[in-house]
Amino acid sequence: MLPKNMGNLMKQAQKVQQQMMKLQEELNAREVSAQAGGGMVEAVVNGKGELLRLRIEKEVVNPDDAEMLTDLIVAAVGEAQRRAQEMVQGEMGKLTGGLNLPGMM
Repeated sequence: MLPKNMGNLMKQAQKVQQQMMKLQEELNAREVSAQAGGGMVEAVVNGKGELLRLRIEKEVVNPDDAEMLTDLIVAAVGEAQRRAQEMVQGEMGKLTGGLNLPGMM
């Protein structure tokens, strides 16, 4: 039999876990964007960091310099993914109060 305080702690932990699961679903549906090349390339990712959309202005498409376009795409996607990760960590940190809970994120 668990002490009363331990039972309350377990209930609180379950409640926090349920809130975290709900928040994770909400965050996964959010969109985060980033631009590169002065806005010539824009990447939009979801909270999981999955690429949803990529916008490339035609002025930046130069068949003689495909490497530059590739670099801009990689930069925009990478920055959007980093922002999505920061968003998730920030929101989860608010819920957990900064606690380090292994397996919860």
